[in-house]
Amino acid sequence: MQSLAVILKGPERIALQALELSEPAPSDVLVDIAWSGISSGTEKLLFTGQMPDFPGMGYPLVPGYESIGRIVDAGKAAKGRIGEWVFVPGANCYADARGLFGGTAKTVMLPSPRALSVPEHLGSNGVLCALAATALHAINEGRVPELIIGHGVLGRLLARLTVALGEKAPTVWETAASRRAGGVGYDVIAPEDDSRTDYASIYDASGDAALLDALLGRLAKGGEITLAGFYKDRLSFAFPPAFMKEARLRIAAEWAPKDIAQTIALIEAGALDLEGLVTDHAPASQAVDAYPKAFSDPDCLKMVLDWREVA
Repeated sequence: MQSLAVILKGPERIALQALELSEPAPSDVLVDIAWSGISSGTEKLLFTGQMPDFPGMGYPLVPGYESIGRIVDAGKAAKGRIGEWVFVPGANCYADARGLFGGTAKTVMLPSPRALSVPEHLGSNGVLCALAATALHAINEGRVPELIIGHGVLGRLLARLTVALGEKAPTVWETAASRRAGGVGYDVIAPEDDSRTDYASIYDASGDAALLDALLGRLAKGGEITLAGFYKDRLSFAFPPAFMKEARLRIAAEWAPKDIAQTIALIEAGALDLEGLVTDHAPASQAVDAYPKAFSDPDCLKMVLDWREVA
């Protein structure tokens, strides 16, 4: 069996190509993908060749860990799931390409437990489930954010989730004036317009490794900085200010299944709204043009590929 997939053959060498799928296991499910999100964080690093050494890294590879679609077939151990609408957090099912992360294809195969049921009515916004769950995981494992750095999709989700959880609305910093709009129940300001130096909890969603010294200067004594982005450069900071503040530095990891479940519950309860975060759609047949746009257009918060009309 073959599937049409986005394939990165090397840095900035992207194509749409038919790939042979590996042999299915009895517990595998086959998913017909409707939409795939393009990550402006890790996928940009893969596209530009700047991704740090990472397990499974290498070209050629199929990117993507934000796909949704319907289970259309399954091994004998998972036949009961046929027809379910699911989120696909990646797939390693290609005979001739690495599956890092492997979800951006017309048809994917993965073990049944990794295909997570999500509400079909979310439409293309469903690709945001994993990123929302990642933001929620960061909040669940640490302190509630008082200051968030960056008003991209991750920063917006962190802020919306803080409000959805009934906590005090955070402040969000954004250097690009065009991205300061769209705050839902919270304020978005330029860093230079903020004089506070007593934040108990700062979340960086920018991925900028050079910000630590500046953020330490805004931290209250005993405060915590959470690194919620993904960083291509080594992280460093001056020790004396961190020592004087008795600062804590925390790295937020990926979501867990319970975070997805909690995210969906917040959406279904009307507490978390995903509207306005997906700004761009492109037919999957135009993936070669969609990827550079997703990474270079400052007005593009989230690009989604549409596989529904691809033969």
